[in-house]
Amino acid sequence: MTMFEKLEQIEKNYEELTEQISSPEIMADMKAYAKTMKQHRSLGEIVEKYREVKKMRSDLEGARDLAEIADDDEMREMATLEAADLEARLEKAEEALKVLLLPKDPNDEKNVILEIRAGTGGDEATLFAAEVLRMYVRYAERQGWRMEIMEASDTGVGGIKEAVAMIEGDNVYSKMRFESGVHRVQRVPQTETQGRIHTSAITVAVLPEAEEVDVQINQNDLRIDTFCSSGPGGQSVNTTYSAVRITHLPTGVVVSMQDEKSQIKNREKAMRVLRARLQEIEEQKQHDALSAERKSMVGSGDRSEKIRTYNFKENRVTDHRIGLTVHQLDLVMEGQLDEFIDALRTHYQTEKLQAEAVGV
Repeated sequence: MTMFEKLEQIEKNYEELTEQISSPEIMADMKAYAKTMKQHRSLGEIVEKYREVKKMRSDLEGARDLAEIADDDEMREMATLEAADLEARLEKAEEALKVLLLPKDPNDEKNVILEIRAGTGGDEATLFAAEVLRMYVRYAERQGWRMEIMEASDTGVGGIKEAVAMIEGDNVYSKMRFESGVHRVQRVPQTETQGRIHTSAITVAVLPEAEEVDVQINQNDLRIDTFCSSGPGGQSVNTTYSAVRITHLPTGVVVSMQDEKSQIKNREKAMRVLRARLQEIEEQKQHDALSAERKSMVGSGDRSEKIRTYNFKENRVTDHRIGLTVHQLDLVMEGQLDEFIDALRTHYQTEKLQAEAVGV
């Protein structure tokens, strides 16, 4: 099947789904309606680009015909120039279409567990960790996602040592996945009296949420401890054994949750985080089998292992993986991350396309 035959089939499926969405039977079944809408959205971007390409092809054919049959020199020249412009645009559009047709990561549409930890830099690192968490809260709001802070350890100076959040919505992992790594900050701390710039670092991990069917956990492998919450929440929280700590004995992974007054809810949240971490460990093992030299997802938190640098004095943000620099750090910290996220997605999709082309 050629690419365009495949696209014709995708467009046909899209039109069928469009009809199904408005059918009374589907609308009466919320589960079926949600599933159909998700399928419809997943095909929408491809179909829109395909229709754009089809129109360009038709316009190009018309411009070429006009250039051949035009009696007027000026008209012929205009048609020739238009054909050349359409050829260039069509080539770019078809490349974009090939990228959209690449096999998707099975995790792309999953919700994510976001983990942020202060690395080197003392209090300054914890303050920056709190600001980056706020940055992702703002970005999630812009995307129409739901973000819930599940656990955060405050430092008392306005910073956080670590935080765990759940982000739910459409295509969360596909957009957030490249945020994993070491984020470095360069600025003059408020406590610095001589105006010297300090460098600190934090780590960010983005884990696709694992469903129960993805990760099978033997209950005999778990040690579950309950204790009184030490965080905010009022007297009723602190005097009941509502906090939960789950230890996965085979791996040593420990998850604590205490933000809910209900022990049952804390346990449910802790299990969601545990499943995501265990899936990440399993995927890491599989990936390392293919690439033994691959570094871990976020590194050690050392300043030298950065993926992105935030320089406050110059109002500059640089992503070192793709060499992209933006002099709008203030807007980035308000959640305007689209330029980086879109560029990273395009970069890695293009790399994947090139690898497929040479049979890697």
